[in-house]
Amino acid sequence: MKPSVVVMGTSAGGLRALERVIGALPAVFSIPIVAVQHRSRESDLFATVMQGLVALPVREAEDKEELVAPGVYLAPPDYHLLLEPGGRLALSTDEPVSFSRPSIDVLFESAADSYGPAVLGVLLTGANHDGTRGLARIRAAGGFAIVQDPKTAESPEMPTAAIAIGAADRVLALGEIAGELVQRSNG
Repeated sequence: MKPSVVVMGTSAGGLRALERVIGALPAVFSIPIVAVQHRSRESDLFATVMQGLVALPVREAEDKEELVAPGVYLAPPDYHLLLEPGGRLALSTDEPVSFSRPSIDVLFESAADSYGPAVLGVLLTGANHDGTRGLARIRAAGGFAIVQDPKTAESPEMPTAAIAIGAADRVLALGEIAGELVQRSNG
């Protein structure tokens, strides 16, 4: 099944990882990308920095915004980012999950609940276990789960945790992930 949305999660080392993956995608990539990067609440230039590094349009997500492709939607600092049925985004100030707001698990779990088998989850470098439970939920809902090979991660703890619980359909080196996304976007 061709995915309807790509969800990505990353933490320590994430800017470089997102740049490598999203920067290698064509400017007309046909699936919207929604990403959580752990960052401080004062970090308000992340979307601007990312836009300077990649060809796809990048912006911070807004509450009730409709997903359109091509486009990359980033979780704003200090907000959880969720996907709702019907292709809309939602922001939340609920308590941190795994010490994080935004939380990767919150995004991934909402994507699994809203998109089922039409979601493609990507878990990248990070120094904790956030995203592991959500990626497992994506797989359980019939979606596809990609995990960065810990050997290519700046912080291998997050991908290692996901692999340890069997949450990955594919484990790929950082440089291979964009090619897999392009292949899957073509159905």
